[in-house]
Amino acid sequence: MAYRLYIRPLQPTEDPEQQRYSWVLQDALGDTRAKGIADSREVIEQTLVQNATEEVELIGLIPADETIFCVADIPARQSHLVAQALPYAIEEQVAQNIDTLHLALGRHTDDGYQVAAIDAGQMGYWWHLLGGWRNTQMAAVYPDAALLPMTENGWTLCLAEQSVLMRSDRGEWLSIQADNLPVAARIMATPSTDSVMAEIPVRLYSSGTDREKQESIIREFSEASERLRVTLETLDMSVTELLAWSHYQQLCQPINLCQAQFSMKPGSSSALSPWKPLIAVAAIWFVIQVTLEIGMGIYHHNQAEQLQNRAMAIYREVFPEDANTHAGNVQRVIQGQLRVAESGTSQADFMTLLRFTGDQYSQLPDPDSVAFNSINYSRSRGELVVDIRADSYERMSRLRDGLTNAGIQAQIGSVVNEPGGARGRLTVSGD
Repeated sequence: MAYRLYIRPLQPTEDPEQQRYSWVLQDALGDTRAKGIADSREVIEQTLVQNATEEVELIGLIPADETIFCVADIPARQSHLVAQALPYAIEEQVAQNIDTLHLALGRHTDDGYQVAAIDAGQMGYWWHLLGGWRNTQMAAVYPDAALLPMTENGWTLCLAEQSVLMRSDRGEWLSIQADNLPVAARIMATPSTDSVMAEIPVRLYSSGTDREKQESIIREFSEASERLRVTLETLDMSVTELLAWSHYQQLCQPINLCQAQFSMKPGSSSALSPWKPLIAVAAIWFVIQVTLEIGMGIYHHNQAEQLQNRAMAIYREVFPEDANTHAGNVQRVIQGQLRVAESGTSQADFMTLLRFTGDQYSQLPDPDSVAFNSINYSRSRGELVVDIRADSYERMSRLRDGLTNAGIQAQIGSVVNEPGGARGRLTVSGD
């Protein structure tokens, strides 16, 4: 999917049709294509239609104060064992009956598994409120504060109207009233048992219309502790845009609440579902094409064998005594015979036989390994007889095979194996 729609519900209402949303439509490059501050579902869906977007990934950002961040110290790594032990591992960290909570498992850290807990009934409310939007498919539901960009070894805060979204570098998130921010500063500045840092970096994003009140809260927060090193950044975008940008840039690692009974996998169609008929047709076509190619290959192979057999049958009729020619070299043999015929000399001519023998000798990989002791020519038989010595019989065979492939009759006889190699008699004739 090329588009992502980030939906952040504002103050919940009993009538879903009266619900308003802050939202951002993001394209594949992370650019904002459309946005709104307090629009209805109908307005947002109409905007999607106007932008000609289909199958948009919908990402819900629900209030962080409805969720609880926990850490589960579970030694097991197998998913089914972790799922079984998860309720017992965080039972003491929540004030609500564990059986009424929906638990979502996050990444594993040195401290343990990160877990998001939310009332199961409330999760069902958000599930139905954000599901089934036109031209969209729900991909994830996150606590909104969990999408704040991480500040290394410190905290990231976003002051928006009457609330403050907070996230630590450990991944924990929360949302508090803006008036309680100075009190939270003292808690943030309290060093942990293993902390040796003199200062705690805090990045504070400021967004809202009541600048005077926000400046007063920020001043009190900055002066609450000397250990906090506060960096103030004024937002020129909405809080939802900041969260969408941080998520696209992978500056956060939030926990997707769409797990277990709220998972998208069992009840949702795959992104490939609309393409399944086309994929099936393409697969069938591929099988047919491969089968056809194999069949044509076998057919042409059989045809080639038949042509070779016919060619050799014709050659045997003309040269019945030639036992060295086969389908692999018959073409070269005939070409050699044609070259001899074009030269206007008899194949039994001494110079012709000597020229062919010398030519094949020069083409040997190591000519020095073969030596001619004597050369005799019989005009009556049309034969050139060469006493030959070589490092091995294989060397002599190469010379004979080269003459045969050139269309000249050649045989080796009287072979004697000696300690230094082999010697024999090479008989070359044109018939």
